[in-house]
Amino acid sequence: MKRRDFLGKSIASGILPIALNGYSIRALAENPIIQFLGKAGNEDRVLVLIQLNGGNDGLNTVIPIDQYSNLNNARSNVIIAQNKILGLTGTSATGLHPSMTDFRTMYNNGLVSIIQSVGYPSPNYSHFRSTDIWLTASDSNKYISEGWMGRYLNLKYPGYPGNYPNTNDPDPPAIQIGAMISPALQGTSTSFGMSITNPNSFYQFVNGTVDAAPNTPAGHELTFVRLVAQQTQAYSGSIKTAATKNTPPNKSTLYSTAGQNSLSDQLKIVAQLIAGGLKTRVYMVSLGGFDTHSTQVVTGATETGAHAVLMQKISQAANAFQDDLKQFGIEDRVLGMTFSEFGRRIKSNGSLGTDHGAAAPLFIFGKKVKGGIYGTNPIIPTTVTTSDNVPMQFDFRSVYLSILKDWFEVSDTDLNSIMFKNFPSINFIDVKTNSLAEADFAQVESLSNYPNPAAYNTVIRFNTSGGNIKIRLFDSTGKEIAILSEGHFARGQHEVNVNVESFTNGMYYYQLQSGSKQMMKSMVIAR
Repeated sequence: MKRRDFLGKSIASGILPIALNGYSIRALAENPIIQFLGKAGNEDRVLVLIQLNGGNDGLNTVIPIDQYSNLNNARSNVIIAQNKILGLTGTSATGLHPSMTDFRTMYNNGLVSIIQSVGYPSPNYSHFRSTDIWLTASDSNKYISEGWMGRYLNLKYPGYPGNYPNTNDPDPPAIQIGAMISPALQGTSTSFGMSITNPNSFYQFVNGTVDAAPNTPAGHELTFVRLVAQQTQAYSGSIKTAATKNTPPNKSTLYSTAGQNSLSDQLKIVAQLIAGGLKTRVYMVSLGGFDTHSTQVVTGATETGAHAVLMQKISQAANAFQDDLKQFGIEDRVLGMTFSEFGRRIKSNGSLGTDHGAAAPLFIFGKKVKGGIYGTNPIIPTTVTTSDNVPMQFDFRSVYLSILKDWFEVSDTDLNSIMFKNFPSINFIDVKTNSLAEADFAQVESLSNYPNPAAYNTVIRFNTSGGNIKIRLFDSTGKEIAILSEGHFARGQHEVNVNVESFTNGMYYYQLQSGSKQMMKSMVIAR
């Protein structure tokens, strides 16, 4: 077979990866690679999703200092010493892991929003299933094939992949730095993502080089295939133009040495491509190692160990990335978000680790965030069992909806088709087109219940400025078990009578939520 025939058949069948900066690029689907390139639209806002694989321990990341005594009782072998916790401007109740010094500076400069206790109503403790729930934005009892960003990109790129790329839209809709395309980018019929699998391949692509092949006939053929594959892929021109537009490629000196921080290496490429003019809307990067069942910390120096290394990588990488964006003059255009499939249990185990849990904090960062802490510190009971969990304060889909509406300016009609149902918006993005008027949300001045402990009945009392309110009940594992009340409440004091005789004895949490505002209290049922 002639080289030309071989190459044509190979590309048509989608088997040839393309190398880009040490990361080979490939689109994962049954269709040709070219089909995965699409328009980025006229909008210039970019979202960078940082997936923390394994389930991050939120209680040792964003530390509830005001709950420190109870937290120490629950996890004395892994808790960070109180004098090591990094304090935050504006609060004495909450701090960060001591390895997150750069991130603390970003927070104090108003570049970070901390969203407390993010999860979903019926938490699943399987890595695979919970990750799938987060990436598809499905209910925990439903299975969906489309990703949440894929549904958004379906609307942005109608008919994709047909007629893409084209003269007006030469760039890929989404790029993943990693070997596989995330299900979050899966659309109705195809994935909207392409992957850059290795940073070294990326720089080889930009420099016009390829991996060395053996000095044999087969090796010469392999070199030829690699070179021609790079030259013939329809998207190579726009990617390379973006990657080589700025000199030097990256302006920040804060990135770690190549290979020492994989997250830093990935974000460095993302900054370079955005600064180079690529109109890609969504980037996904990841960092693994968060499944810390054992040796999460070092005995006697709990501020060090495996989790500390991960916290430092996040902190340094995000700070270097943000510095790069600032020096390129594009920091107004980029929003970053971290997420993990779940948090860890309140109580540590006997192996210097923590087990799969429920809700955990996530970070939104960038020039356009309204920095600060959203929500309150999780309530840590005096006595904690191995099954006790942090209940959610915010559904993760509220975070998604807020990004889609406030950052990408998605209409209410399209939001319904992307998210399937309505979720309260969280006002953490500083843009003129805020999602819902704050007037629609109620201010809550007090919240309590009596009697507490309760045997068969209790009354929840609250005082509000008036607005739409939902009151939910969670058990100690973090599972939502009932919606106690939902609707519009007038200004003043209100009471909600709750019959608890069907609930077993134990610790429960009730949450009053109105938009991005929420309060949570604990109650005990005992007979």
